[in-house]
Amino acid sequence: MRQAMRSRHYDVIVVGAGSAGVAAALAAADNGARTLLLESGPMVGGELISGLPIDGALNARGEWIVGGVKREMLDASDALGGYGGPVFDWRLNWGVCFDPEIFKVVLIEALARRGVTTLLYTLAQDVITADGRVTGIIAANKNGRTLLTATTFIDCSGDGDVAIAAGASYEQGGAGGETQPVSLVFRQGNVDYARFLQFQRDNPEQFMLAENPVIDKSPAECAAAVADAGLPFSVIDARGSLLGGAMQDGRMYQTTAVYMWPTSLQRKEVGLNTTRLAGIDATNVDALSDALSTLTTQVRQCESFLRSEVPGFEDSHLVAVAPRVGIRETRRVVGEYELSTEDVLDGVKSEHGIAKGAHHVDLHGAGRAQHRVPVRDGRSYDIPYQSLIPQGLANVLVAGRCFSSSREANGSARVMGPCMAMGQAAGSAAALMVSRGWLDARQVPTDRLRETIRSQGGVVDGTN
Repeated sequence: MRQAMRSRHYDVIVVGAGSAGVAAALAAADNGARTLLLESGPMVGGELISGLPIDGALNARGEWIVGGVKREMLDASDALGGYGGPVFDWRLNWGVCFDPEIFKVVLIEALARRGVTTLLYTLAQDVITADGRVTGIIAANKNGRTLLTATTFIDCSGDGDVAIAAGASYEQGGAGGETQPVSLVFRQGNVDYARFLQFQRDNPEQFMLAENPVIDKSPAECAAAVADAGLPFSVIDARGSLLGGAMQDGRMYQTTAVYMWPTSLQRKEVGLNTTRLAGIDATNVDALSDALSTLTTQVRQCESFLRSEVPGFEDSHLVAVAPRVGIRETRRVVGEYELSTEDVLDGVKSEHGIAKGAHHVDLHGAGRAQHRVPVRDGRSYDIPYQSLIPQGLANVLVAGRCFSSSREANGSARVMGPCMAMGQAAGSAAALMVSRGWLDARQVPTDRLRETIRSQGGVVDGTN
């Protein structure tokens, strides 16, 4: 006899527990909503636990543009000895560096402390709609299938899965549907920071430096500034003879650079983002699964290159590989407002802004290809609330890289700083809908939402 489907009801359901989803769930709970966080994988955090730094949390001038729940998580990480702080690469970018192992503990405890129900190993299998509203999600896991209902749903899946299944329009990748390559982050331990940084000081031509017009130093001066800071937030450039020569000789795969940053000072560890595989549609599970072995082969190749050819890495060793393939780009939901390329590059502010971004436009291609354009004058831009509202849906919000944006704008706002800020905004808006009895996300007054975000430490104004 077939078992009857169970059901559960919440005020807010967040689908996807990456950087945007965790922030959304925390914010919804902070504002009084009974919240469920649903995740298909075995752990919360997404790229927050891959080893990557949080990019886009400061503008190129060094101003913090993201606060709120992100700031709280970093403070908790610091208390456990897992926070490296903001570090400037003297190229384009500030990165907020932390220990991803400690961050796992911080995220789990923060969700539990707020009473967020977390449902792992669970897939949002189907979406039930009526008259432009999502009325429920069919969730599937080893316990069977469950009907999950809520007042408001937040799609933080990265791919717009819920919004698109409910009927929202979307765009994918570039004009021909092409998307940026996937990658696999890894970490290397027992790195001699001082020896590596002296190598950077002595060989600035091997590194990406001074790409942002707001930097008034030569590459040599920038290399010295990185070394003086004592932390290897550095980029080995494929245009230099070191990495370029290794690729020419077949000792390294084709890539634009070897990006590195400190992850644990105690373990003398760095994170590395350099592997890449183009031509993969990351919404195709077969293609994404097949990519993994190519990426791990590249990890081994890069690890060998570092130990044999880069000073400071001679006695280093592979410590960890990210628990999932890193996805830069898939689908963008069409919203009530599309964040434009001009909004980003000109640092445009908006009275409807509920989050900020500042990372350069960053579009990766096959091999060595990468398109990088900084935000004008090192400023930040605002992300309007309307870009989180899918056209044609009343009670669904999106946050993270699937939000409404041009491809170039998404190439800036897809990083974790803005994603966490969008998540906090979406969670706050969803909780306001519940508490006020609003049935449509468009009913939430932007000034009220901005004040809620501001009162809880988020940054919505006051920056360049």
